[in-house]
Amino acid sequence: MSTATVVVTGLGVAAPTGLGAREHWAATLGGRSGIGRLTRFDPSGYPAKLAGEITGFAAEEHLPGRLIPQTDRMTRLALAAADWALADAALRPDELASFDMGVVTASASGGFEFGQNELRKLWSQGSQHVSAYQSFAWFYAVNSGQISIRNGMKGPSGVVVSDQAGGLDAVAQARRQIRKGTRLVVSGGVDASLCPWGWVAQLAGGRLSTSEDPARAYVPFDRDACGHVPGEGGAILILESAESARERGAPSYGEIAGYGATFDPRPGSGRPPGLRKAVQLALADAGAQPADVDVVFADAAGVPDLDRAEAAALTQIFGPHGVPVSVPKTMTGRLYSGAAPLDLTTALLALRDGIVPATVNVKLSPEYGMDLVVDRPRRLGLHTALVLARGYGGFNSAVVLRAPAPH
Repeated sequence: MSTATVVVTGLGVAAPTGLGAREHWAATLGGRSGIGRLTRFDPSGYPAKLAGEITGFAAEEHLPGRLIPQTDRMTRLALAAADWALADAALRPDELASFDMGVVTASASGGFEFGQNELRKLWSQGSQHVSAYQSFAWFYAVNSGQISIRNGMKGPSGVVVSDQAGGLDAVAQARRQIRKGTRLVVSGGVDASLCPWGWVAQLAGGRLSTSEDPARAYVPFDRDACGHVPGEGGAILILESAESARERGAPSYGEIAGYGATFDPRPGSGRPPGLRKAVQLALADAGAQPADVDVVFADAAGVPDLDRAEAAALTQIFGPHGVPVSVPKTMTGRLYSGAAPLDLTTALLALRDGIVPATVNVKLSPEYGMDLVVDRPRRLGLHTALVLARGYGGFNSAVVLRAPAPH
């Protein structure tokens, strides 16, 4: 396997902060939060009532009518985001060899809303009323499958299921496939489980905030942190080798320079969490030192114990207040498999424009010893960014991004 440089040439965003990378970036820099009271169903009977919802998305305006009956909301968002990413990369899939293009996405729950609706039909009307599309519309791999079918992509494809960490793991797998010879891979993740069935599943994890104040419900690294607000959406990225991008004259947003992944030890084992090791692996893979990192986009669980573990890993590697840290997901909520790809997108835009987004609504507690960017964006010379993600059950992943070399 080669060690070819793998770059990102296209970005597609569907998030509570906007549809499309431009709209998302403007909202992020403007501090415009997408968190509010749930509207996709009545949450009044549940302890958690807030979410990061996507507004203004009408699938019929973006996708062929034949796809609507066979897709969950998450897949419709993913298909649209893939279209936007391909357009951003100035790529027409029908002009490339089908086996030169692959798809690797992440998923945390699959098409929950589609599954819920079909189960309701089963219970209330009988099996003959259940859609045949239920056989795949709920499945974790359906976004990869539908994107590949829609675009004629027959190269290496798959899905990674590791909760929030999956978004980084999928991009790392895409990089691996490109280094094995695939010309282009569509990667990232989109989740959307804002339905009663999905809501109960998320509540069962015990990490959802029950605050009803949108400005204070999800405040990681804050004395009042009390869990997270879930959201829907994510980002799809186009990855290709730097050589391929140069051949077609395509600019890149940056390089996927390093990756590391670990798994936390069994609780009570006395061994430390694995996040620090994941960061060290990613830095080593990138050939970078801690001093090279200009900004960190944190996982930011919003659960005090988990926030302390992340802050400890960062201070051990970079020193107290050693690197600017940003948590733009306080404007979207945690998007599960879509969160880290959206952070990658935001980090690449930050590298491009030399500006670190603010972490809105958070009053940083001094105990964390962090240089958290709050109140307003910070202009900096940015060359290298670190993106972190952790998943329920002990997954840890880290990706190092490097800005493109000046021409």
